Amino acid sequence: MQRRTFVAGAAASIALPMSAWAQNLPTGPVRIIVGFAPGGGTDILARVIGQKLGEMWKTQVLVENKAGASGTIASDYVSKQPADGSVLHMAHINSHALMPNLQKLGYDAEKDFQPIAMVGITPNLLICGQMQPARTVKDLVALCKANPGKISFGSAGPGSAQHLALEMFMLQAGVKAIHVPYKGSGPMLTDLIGGQVQYSFDTMTAATPHVKNGKAMAIAQTRQKRASGHPTVPTMAESGFPGFEATTWYGLVGPGKMPLAMAKRMNEDVNKVLAMPDVIVKLEASGAEDGGGSVEKFAEFMHLEQAKWAKVIKEANVKVDT
Repeated sequence: MQRRTFVAGAAASIALPMSAWAQNLPTGPVRIIVGFAPGGGTDILARVIGQKLGEMWKTQVLVENKAGASGTIASDYVSKQPADGSVLHMAHINSHALMPNLQKLGYDAEKDFQPIAMVGITPNLLICGQMQPARTVKDLVALCKANPGKISFGSAGPGSAQHLALEMFMLQAGVKAIHVPYKGSGPMLTDLIGGQVQYSFDTMTAATPHVKNGKAMAIAQTRQKRASGHPTVPTMAESGFPGFEATTWYGLVGPGKMPLAMAKRMNEDVNKVLAMPDVIVKLEASGAEDGGGSVEKFAEFMHLEQAKWAKVIKEANVKVDT
């Protein structure tokens, strides 16, 4: 009798976690909130991931854009949403590592979010429209020195990764340029192609389609190694700026009170999506690398990024309007 009770109890203990595991996914539609305009790198990757997760979870996964304030409007919104998995967020270096060090926000970038999974780290591409004269880093430095404070660089917003890449460039090159902020990469790229803004350190994810179709030109990339999707584009280090590294990263998070079990369940599925051959092709084409891994790995990465950029912002004395 005791043995029968033990077996029944063991079966129940196995069934309960399995049942609970199945319940660790949202039961209705899911929204992934993106802090930038449609067409930018964050938006592109959110739609790739969202489509696959929708198929796996057998529910609608919609991407919703809440652009502005370098992604922090969307982050603030998500930090205050129910933690039932119905609202997720494509966290970004701007909203979770840069802006928290530049101004007071309505959220704590660590405490108010539950990390789920890293989606990818990309170089930025130093790009220009086809009508611009300087086509190498050396020529661009010379152009900026000959026209101090007159050459324009677009970005996805004040305090964005693109903005800080420009600040790093100006410091290392000893030049002054004009920073022109936009509400995301999409509208900035439209103006860059049209000649309203001359250059940009834009995300490889957003810039790649325009480079591939010939509307924009890639001058350099900003990781220490060349991305597989752009093997012929030199790095900034190869172009006379040793140690120059300014990346953009993206990762899925939920509101801070999301149960860890749900985050880990979602993490498993995001890792499965990142391993799909067609997704790998899209990520590589955009220069997004080093995605995946555990919830804990992503949490530690974001913590280190905050500390790293706090130091850079202080040394460069970067300020944004509050």
